[in-house]
Amino acid sequence: MRHFCIITNSDKYNNASKVKHMVEFLTRRGCSCRVLENNMWSSGGIRHFTDVEDIPEETECAIVLGGDGTIIQAAIDLVHKNLPLLGINTGNLGFLTEVEENRMDEALERLMADEYTVESRIMLKEQKMFHQAPSVSPCYALNDMVISKRGDCRLITVRVLVNGELADVYRADGLIVSTPTGSTGYNLSAGGPVMSPGTHAMVVTPICAHSLNKRSLVLDAADRINLEIGQTKVAGADQAVFTVDGRNVGELATGDELEIQVSGAETKLIKLAGIGFFERMREKLNGD
Repeated sequence: MRHFCIITNSDKYNNASKVKHMVEFLTRRGCSCRVLENNMWSSGGIRHFTDVEDIPEETECAIVLGGDGTIIQAAIDLVHKNLPLLGINTGNLGFLTEVEENRMDEALERLMADEYTVESRIMLKEQKMFHQAPSVSPCYALNDMVISKRGDCRLITVRVLVNGELADVYRADGLIVSTPTGSTGYNLSAGGPVMSPGTHAMVVTPICAHSLNKRSLVLDAADRINLEIGQTKVAGADQAVFTVDGRNVGELATGDELEIQVSGAETKLIKLAGIGFFERMREKLNGD
């Protein structure tokens, strides 16, 4: 690799000096490197932080400096660019980032020497939103899509249909549809299963279900999920909010419906460390 772009979380006060170091390190070795501005704006109701129009055509890799949130946002912004991402952790947990900041130079050397592998991660796509004005642009998620209660609503009722067949009805604080990448996040906290990152599947997990026998559903990546907002009480509609990788996308109410599928686009993560998924999970989540 010889052509790079750098995406950084500008809220991290010490990232600017690290970006400067990376640019000098790469250019001294004859590489090209474009630093992308990290400014938030909205398009079609979707938040963006990276303007993909500023990425040169010859770019081979996006180096992402920050934490998991920065990686996730970069994956969304670059969803149609087909560029592999290398995450350098300057955040806290850094579960998705591949390199700790004290090994940054070594990582860059290995990129230039083509000593890496690429791991593909599936993404979710909100296909349709019924009974409301349709989304101006589709929503993508690397981690999860979540419907959760809002306002004074104590519970919400969500009907889950898989390929047109009723799978279950949940009365809960909400519902999570997660990728394998997101299975170690909100899904895990809600009691859902961990899926290894190469699994082509989704998991549907209730949040604080009002029943002892309501558990997660693991579905094939080819399945089509429809989520219908029901009505928990006779008086008053259920009120919910739809979030995508932590971004508030819109509000829902009784009668509204979403269709979610695995997207044809994938996120490609560069792997350098030789650390397996389960070792990383033990290290980051268990402290072992």
